[in-house]
Amino acid sequence: MLELWNHLLGGFATAATPVNLLWALAGCALGTAIGVLPGLGPAVTVAMLLPITGQVEPTASMIFFAGIYYGAMYGGSTTSILLNTPGETGTMVTALEGFKMAKNGRAGAALATSAIGSFFAGTIATVLVTLFAPYLADFAVKLGPPEYFCLMLLAFTTVSAVLGQSTLRGMTALFIGLALGLVGMDQITGQVRYTAGVIELMDGVEVVLVAVGLFAVSEALYNALYEGKAESSMNKMNRVHMTRAEWKRSWPAWLRGTVIGFPFGTIPAGGSEIPTFLSYATERKLASPEHKNEFGTVGAIEGVAGPEAANNAAVTATLVPLLTLGIPTSVTAAILLSALQNYGINAGPQLFQTSSALVWALIASLYIGNVMLLVLNLPMVGLWVKLLKIPKAPLYAGILIFATVGVYGMRQSSFDLFLMFGLGLVGVVMRRLDFPTAPVIVGLILGPLAEAQFRNAMSIGEGNWSVFFQRPMSATLLVIVLLVLVTPRLLAWHRKS
Repeated sequence: MLELWNHLLGGFATAATPVNLLWALAGCALGTAIGVLPGLGPAVTVAMLLPITGQVEPTASMIFFAGIYYGAMYGGSTTSILLNTPGETGTMVTALEGFKMAKNGRAGAALATSAIGSFFAGTIATVLVTLFAPYLADFAVKLGPPEYFCLMLLAFTTVSAVLGQSTLRGMTALFIGLALGLVGMDQITGQVRYTAGVIELMDGVEVVLVAVGLFAVSEALYNALYEGKAESSMNKMNRVHMTRAEWKRSWPAWLRGTVIGFPFGTIPAGGSEIPTFLSYATERKLASPEHKNEFGTVGAIEGVAGPEAANNAAVTATLVPLLTLGIPTSVTAAILLSALQNYGINAGPQLFQTSSALVWALIASLYIGNVMLLVLNLPMVGLWVKLLKIPKAPLYAGILIFATVGVYGMRQSSFDLFLMFGLGLVGVVMRRLDFPTAPVIVGLILGPLAEAQFRNAMSIGEGNWSVFFQRPMSATLLVIVLLVLVTPRLLAWHRKS
């Protein structure tokens, strides 16, 4: 425990330098702004800003990106409550009760419980990350190639099965990502594969290109093509505060939301949507009789407090598998993983030894960022609301310009721009046909790693597939993968019968 405390103090010493504090503040402010603007999100923003990894020191850029990530969760609740338009998918559930509270003149209470609940859950989750991540990393060092391949197989399966409307569409998106991951030089043999003679593809398809194309460019194009003329009416703001009775109703919901959200963030289960819905269902069920009739009518404060806490706890918890196993459990975590790879840093069990200063500075920045975000979102919420008046046309035009300049600046290659805009059009088609884009990124990043681990596992087993079943951990993971694929179908069949 003393060693843990020393590491954390060292992390605070690094994160609290003036430069890193400025990066944290910039990330939190930008993240809040992005969360407030409907349709944008942390994945789009971090993808668009990935080219800065070529210019900025690793610790500073990771603190900046992390600030954007959890800042967007704070900001997303503002549009959910005032506009009924979630700025982030994790804040969809907040809109159910938050918008009704705002319509009935209680927008201030909804915004207050959202911001304070986010701070409470984010801080508790960060403490849990601090306590458990190093021990998980120590355990993960003992895992071999068969276990790592099965872990990645679980990540592929769960992300593909949970996101989107159908498992088939999710799997199709995953295989597109896996196919892109095969392009370039084979990691083990050095043989060039599937490049069609294009020199720029020798080193593989750049994750930055795919992320910017599928998220930032496709978001801008989709809004221009299909949603440009949509107008939203906004509820009136009032003073952001809670009464004593509202405090009394909120804090148990924050606690329950944190307990529900944190475990979901640590597993590849499709982001924070599931824990927020679970939290909402829990609060509705546990509400006292005199408050139960507020749900769905005038708006119940528990229906905002619980899901917001679950959302922020889940987001913070994604750092556990990302840093200790190198496995992203959300879209933004996958893009953060690619940012680390741009620096030549491999996330995984060795990260706590090889890049200890970066890891602990990042964890310390979560504590600092949560305080910054509480200040940014309580007294200054009126400022963020003004962002909702920005016209969509210049906003999305700016995103396209920023994405183009950023990607061209990486290698000064016109081929990169054509590929980025081509992927942007693919992203529009996927969104139109309801294919999730997250599995593409997960497949592209983890595909080559899974291939290398599979080959190493087969070498250990001397070409025999039984190596995956002989080891207890890998066999257990394979059973879980099978359950993830089969259980939904069994439940659907049971409901029909």
